[in-house]
Amino acid sequence: MNQPSLTRHLLAWTLGALLAVWGTFIFLGYRTGQHEADELTDGHLASASSLLLSFRGGEFIPEQPGRTPMLAPAFKAHDYQQSMSVVVWDRSGKVLTRSGTAPVPEFEHGQGFATLNLGQPPEPWRVFSRWDEAEGRKVMVLLSLRERDELAADIAEQIAEPGLWLLPVVALALGLAIRRGLRPLYELSRDVHSLDVRQAGPLVDRWRHREFRATVMAINTLMERYQAALTRERALANEFAHEMRTPLAAVSLHARALKAAAEGPDRDQLLARLDRDVLRAGQVMSDLLALARASRAEWDESAQELDLVEVARRVVADFAPSAHESGHELALAGPERFPMTGHPLLLELAVRNLVENAVSHTPRGTHVEVQLDAQQRWLQVGDDAQETGPAPPKDRQAGPIRALGLGLGHRVVEKIAAIHGARFELVRQAGFSSCYRISFDPKRQT
Repeated sequence: MNQPSLTRHLLAWTLGALLAVWGTFIFLGYRTGQHEADELTDGHLASASSLLLSFRGGEFIPEQPGRTPMLAPAFKAHDYQQSMSVVVWDRSGKVLTRSGTAPVPEFEHGQGFATLNLGQPPEPWRVFSRWDEAEGRKVMVLLSLRERDELAADIAEQIAEPGLWLLPVVALALGLAIRRGLRPLYELSRDVHSLDVRQAGPLVDRWRHREFRATVMAINTLMERYQAALTRERALANEFAHEMRTPLAAVSLHARALKAAAEGPDRDQLLARLDRDVLRAGQVMSDLLALARASRAEWDESAQELDLVEVARRVVADFAPSAHESGHELALAGPERFPMTGHPLLLELAVRNLVENAVSHTPRGTHVEVQLDAQQRWLQVGDDAQETGPAPPKDRQAGPIRALGLGLGHRVVEKIAAIHGARFELVRQAGFSSCYRISFDPKRQT
């Protein structure tokens, strides 16, 4: 699909505005030039008429002091009319006639244009002189440079005035053109701003410019990922709420057993067990909440060196009494050490969850084994139950010495594995009917 380009759209509006401004000023400049040329020509005509009116009988009539010529309103002096002076000499240098206010210059001045300083105090005058060889006369026309400069300044102001408006007019026109050209971008911004991330659907691609296509696709992809992550977080929170009922019920059972127990070593043992389990439940709850809220970067920054074998050994030791009571065989197989970088409490929670599920959902006599391989870098928990049996006997669950298991489901293990850059999966292993493995990345876990 051949979509129009926002770049060309904006460029068209900008060039269109510049063309309109340019054409307007060209037109105004042309009209101003024509007007000033007309004014200058009329000024020359008025100056020539004033000069000729004082010329009679071959000589200029001297002006009478205090006498003002009576002119009709239509023939008043023109704005560009200049006061020209004329001096005529004969061949011997005698002044034959003169007109105007200019001082009489020296006769010896040659022909052509020149600038002379005349009078007291001296003032510059622009002059032009030439000889009439047939009549033997020399004519000089003089014009005050002050009047010429005033005329030039007036003409320059008339010509330059449109240019003074050029920058503000161009800025205004370009601003309006750019705003109009970017209107689709403003509409896209408003639509993005109005999105509700909690209930947002895909952003409708209603813009016809191809530059927006990648942006709309990226926004929709981001919204889809956010909605998927939000759905997973909600599901994880619901699973937390559901699965935490079991450890909380275990704490309640400990409390009841403690209440019913008589004074003696058993009561002290129950009290110590309850105190330890309550503290551990609080720690696990705190880490679960942090697990739900924190980002991957925050977990990476707080990682530390640990030995996974020690973590697994501690979990197996905690579950040994309850496994013995329920008739399960619990074992640990692996190397002496499994060094890695991670979070001890989260890894312990993952291993504890796998062991708890294996013990709780298999019949009496099942062999449950925790295996580690430091070379291949994995940990797995498997059992040899032929089929998923019924829940363990009630006496195992109600036992007062049973450790707090905190089995929270495989979703928690999956997220803990993801935090450590690992993969959680169900694998086939000889000798086991079911086996869950956490495989760590050899390049990341060093």
